[in-house]
Amino acid sequence: MDVQDETATRIVVGGALIHRGRLLAARRSAPAAVAGRWELPGGKAEPGETEAQALERELLEELGVRARALERLPGAWTVRPGLELHFWAAELLAGDPRPLEDHDELRWLGPAELDSVDWIDHDRDVLPHIARLLES
Repeated sequence: MDVQDETATRIVVGGALIHRGRLLAARRSAPAAVAGRWELPGGKAEPGETEAQALERELLEELGVRARALERLPGAWTVRPGLELHFWAAELLAGDPRPLEDHDELRWLGPAELDSVDWIDHDRDVLPHIARLLES
């Protein structure tokens, strides 16, 4: 086995899903350390997937919606050693989001409401970039 493969950083993608000038926030139901806090939904990229493909797949699995990844947002966050989080802006193409996996509530937030939920720290860090998208 290639040692480099074992130490490679795995990418997690978080989606700033935007629809009609609002951002979708998802409340975590698990694990216990973050349950009740809010995040941008997403998950780990699988081997061979681009970040955009991973985000589109994760949004389908977690929320039951079709979305298109638009652009990567600035920044990268270490979730834990070997796991790095990248955020992407995405647009809703079809479906009504439902909390299918790892979440128990969803909310659409307008630009003035972004601070109205208790975000997981790294998700809060990307909000200024999202606010600019919502204003444009």
